[in-house]
Amino acid sequence: MPESAARQSATRTSGSYFLWSALAVAAACLAYIFFDGFVEMEYRWANVEEYSHGYMIPLVAMFLFYQKIPALVALDWRANWLGPFLMVGAILGWFLGEMSSLFIIVHYSFLLSLVALAISVFGWRGFRKTWAAFVYLVFMIPLPVFLYRGLSERLQLISTEIGVAVIKLFGISVYTTGNVIDLGVYQLQVVEACSGLSYLFPLMSFGFLIAYVYNGPNWHKWTIFLSTIVITILMNSFRIGVIGVTVEYWGIEMAEGFLHDFEGWFVFMACLGVLFLLVLFLNYVIGRKASPLDLIDLSYPTLAEIKAIAPGQRKFNVALITSTILLALALPTSIYIDDREEYTPLRNTFISFPLLRGDWVGKESVLEANILEALDYPDYIQANYRKSGDRIPVNFYVAYYESQRTGSSIHSPRSCIPGGGWKISGLTQVDLAEKGLAGLNVNRLMISKGEHSQLVYYWFAQRGRVITNEYLAKWYLFSDGLTMQRSDGALVRLVTVVPPGEDVANADARLQEFLRDFYPIMPRYLPGADAALSQGIDSSSLAPAAD
Repeated sequence: MPESAARQSATRTSGSYFLWSALAVAAACLAYIFFDGFVEMEYRWANVEEYSHGYMIPLVAMFLFYQKIPALVALDWRANWLGPFLMVGAILGWFLGEMSSLFIIVHYSFLLSLVALAISVFGWRGFRKTWAAFVYLVFMIPLPVFLYRGLSERLQLISTEIGVAVIKLFGISVYTTGNVIDLGVYQLQVVEACSGLSYLFPLMSFGFLIAYVYNGPNWHKWTIFLSTIVITILMNSFRIGVIGVTVEYWGIEMAEGFLHDFEGWFVFMACLGVLFLLVLFLNYVIGRKASPLDLIDLSYPTLAEIKAIAPGQRKFNVALITSTILLALALPTSIYIDDREEYTPLRNTFISFPLLRGDWVGKESVLEANILEALDYPDYIQANYRKSGDRIPVNFYVAYYESQRTGSSIHSPRSCIPGGGWKISGLTQVDLAEKGLAGLNVNRLMISKGEHSQLVYYWFAQRGRVITNEYLAKWYLFSDGLTMQRSDGALVRLVTVVPPGEDVANADARLQEFLRDFYPIMPRYLPGADAALSQGIDSSSLAPAAD
């Protein structure tokens, strides 16, 4: 071998060894730093049906990356300083996510770190060839809870409306209020599990995969991917309609157990079938005659083919070294965060909340098990309070969340009220300081269903704050996680009936009178009650007074 060729071969071997060593160190650092995020993500995959497809996403992403290895091997790998710059952003996002106890930030920071590492190794040209593998990983990340619930509630309402239309096609009399389907003898509620999200998320990931490997024009690819949303809504609505029809003729058993689960599996397979027919239709429209197997590219290179490719240049990669050093510098911070526990404040539980106070007499009620499972909070109270001689009660409801770090999150009434068939006819923020309730601002809702009307007050009790804006509550959840190591919070809601012909001012007076009597003792039960302890006040003051 000529001396120059031997020297080039030795340089390439040394450069490759150094590159893979640095890459191995960076991968080890990533695994350690983001380990808690991996654990939380896998927990959601295992326990939330809508994300059960998450286990398959990394495997498919690796396949998409493997398809592009020949192009990467033949490419000159050039350092790109965009990689270290993105790595700084990924580490900052991880730190903020861990400190604020919001894993959604940690999850997306992990994806950003993978992109940063890829650009550091292959450069921008290499990343452009493998972008689909990284984008596909987005489908493994669970949505933020407040977005998930908002999307679920809208899909429930849409699916209910279309499902009822299907039932009516069979000549069946049906009435709907919100997401409740009334068949007369039976009532079916389109709960969160029937929203269609269990189809939407995996079908969208499958649609993206098909669109990417599809051999056709870009407008076909976009049509295939976006159609998964429409297909999911229509097929899930059809499923709800079929359940309603079968319940009408064969009883409530048709909506329960194995048949319900089988219908769900069958509908998902039908969604895949419709997606496949759409691909064939798109090709028929443009007059393209091709077999189904020719429409998608699932080819992959063999190891022999990869070895036969002449590799591009592998120079000393300063960008990769910089990214690896940044990850290594983050390790001590990760060790510190691992020892950091979320602070749980002292407070009284609602089991001790008084049902007798002054002239008020309360009667407590229990939420159904499936509702408690969906809302996922450790403590709550729901009770109807009446004053002696007053026939109209005040419904008092508080949901307390000890932690909103993993999955649990406050459920806004503005999202769930329409699901019960109620229409919101007015929303205002009211300062009750002039009513003897200094520092208390509430959201005031007028809601109606048919001839029935109700007045609603609600606010978010967030670590000593009274908040009426849902998005501001999310911001304080983030900031308090950083500064106070807390993510506890509560929703406080009061509801009273407004009978036909009654002045709504009377309903306002009823809720405000209840608050004047009970609001002074609420801090003992709401987030922020432990502030008294930090000021040196005797903890016995937190106990409820004898009423």
